[in-house]
Amino acid sequence: MMTINDIQDQIIEEFEAFDDFLDRYAYIIELGALLPAMPDVLKNPDNLIDGCQSRVWVDCALEHDGTMRVRADSDSSIVKGLVALVVRVYGGQSPKDIVDADLYFIERIGLRDQLTPTRSNGLLSILKRVKASALAFTVLQERNNS
Repeated sequence: MMTINDIQDQIIEEFEAFDDFLDRYAYIIELGALLPAMPDVLKNPDNLIDGCQSRVWVDCALEHDGTMRVRADSDSSIVKGLVALVVRVYGGQSPKDIVDADLYFIERIGLRDQLTPTRSNGLLSILKRVKASALAFTVLQERNNS
């Protein structure tokens, strides 16, 4: 299994192939188009992320093997691509690894400088939701192991 840092390094390497940020945006949109569909039942108010210009839903669940499943969707193609990257980095990882992770790929691929303030705040809200869920699952796992 790849670690969070392995996946981040892989994403950075993929983005290094693009010299122009418009090409990077096109790739982000392509990643969003490849994101597995989120069941409509999960597109509910509980999973809706506040602070996003577009509508974004994030659902986190603890799998039987102790890893976290992250599902997300958006009605914006660029934001859907951004959540596809988040799902790729965090999906299938342990909640503790997610809580402890240093997320560096966003800055290294130049997203932090290129996103509008609203998209940047939205991405931060998405990351906060995933980390909060991971923290809750970590506490739950620690209680169950006690």
